[in-house]
Amino acid sequence: MGYVIDPPPQASVAVAGSGDRFPIRRVFCVGRNYAAHAREMGKDPDREPPFFFTKPADAVVDAPCSVPYPPLTSDLQHEIELVVAIGKGGADIAAKDVMGHIWGAAVGIDLTRRDLQAEAKKMGRPWDWGKAFDFSAPMSAVVPVSEGLDLTSGRIWLAVNGDLRQDADIADMIWSVADHVAELSRAMALAPGDLVMTGTPAGVGAVTVGDIMTGGVDGVGQINVKIGARA
Repeated sequence: MGYVIDPPPQASVAVAGSGDRFPIRRVFCVGRNYAAHAREMGKDPDREPPFFFTKPADAVVDAPCSVPYPPLTSDLQHEIELVVAIGKGGADIAAKDVMGHIWGAAVGIDLTRRDLQAEAKKMGRPWDWGKAFDFSAPMSAVVPVSEGLDLTSGRIWLAVNGDLRQDADIADMIWSVADHVAELSRAMALAPGDLVMTGTPAGVGAVTVGDIMTGGVDGVGQINVKIGARA
């Protein structure tokens, strides 16, 4: 049996300190996982269980990079995030066992067409047009957990043109990495190659053509992304 068209290339992201790459199967994203960010989005962080949305695997692009300002929006916003890479699949994973399923971690930016997302919320529609567009997930190289990663605490930050906008600690997550990955695995079986973007702290804001975003997660890595000309 053959394919009727050429199959698309395998989506992947770089591995730190190596010429190898991590193949991407799916990208899951946790919504409103920092209390201060939930409040700035007008939600009560104490009442909501974790919820998830997705991005296409090929929305991931290696940083440092330049990404085009996307079409259909006049309010493109940044969301710095810790990303975990699943190396061992499973369903109904206990929180205490989650680290045994994680291959590594990276730093990502969940680029969001906020005006389209807001309209979708108002209309009770899916968020895809606000979240799941081309180049919407620039990402640093994945660092293996064998490097001794601590995914329970560490500064997470983002600056635009040198102006600090987001500055928190991953310990501030409402649902820890172990907790929300376990919760995700109860909804569907996770598989090797899945990425989980773990939510963003307060301070999200707009970027425009020519802006340079820099950020990082202590112990994991840093990211540098420029907003290029409109697509």
